Amino acid sequence: MYKEYLSALGILLTFLAYIPYIRSILKDEIKPHVFSWGIWGITTLIVFLAQLSDNGGFGAWVIGVSGLLVTIIAILAYVKKSDASITKVDWVFLFIAIASMFAWYFTSNALWAVVILTFMNVIGFAPTIRKSYMQPFSEGLSFFLILVPRNLISIAALEHYSVTTVFFPAVTALACLTLISLAAYRRKVLKTEHMLKVT
Repeated sequence: MYKEYLSALGILLTFLAYIPYIRSILKDEIKPHVFSWGIWGITTLIVFLAQLSDNGGFGAWVIGVSGLLVTIIAILAYVKKSDASITKVDWVFLFIAIASMFAWYFTSNALWAVVILTFMNVIGFAPTIRKSYMQPFSEGLSFFLILVPRNLISIAALEHYSVTTVFFPAVTALACLTLISLAAYRRKVLKTEHMLKVT
């Protein structure tokens, strides 16, 4: 029964993270990178299906709900033209992500699917990490902060532990921590530079 409660807590944290983020997009306070969110939407939904196929149970539903909300953000980012700074490197990331999907299709193996899709998900972080380095105040860090415990809770809620069910949420939590650390560091650097210019 506690797995159900953990899953419900994970889904609650998912909504607590995504709803304010979506609201901030609608208010033009946050400008998500459409390529990152598009890649994340694809990978998250397919990993959800892979987790279900490996008896992930209640813990998989946390990832499934997340996949739906990520897809909504990707659509909003496209419709609102949130971040138009798409570079050649971003296109390379998207191409690698799509190529990884074809590789997953030909393997027809849940474990390889998750490994490849996790790789795609990490690639999806690249445009946002680049943007966060250049414009560290353009992303809401509280959103990614909530996703770290959310992913750990989704792991705890799994009914079957294997590389297939655990790998994606564990690596995603680590990627969120990396993004948070980089953006926080860059914010500190820019604030220090601004203070030096003022004085």
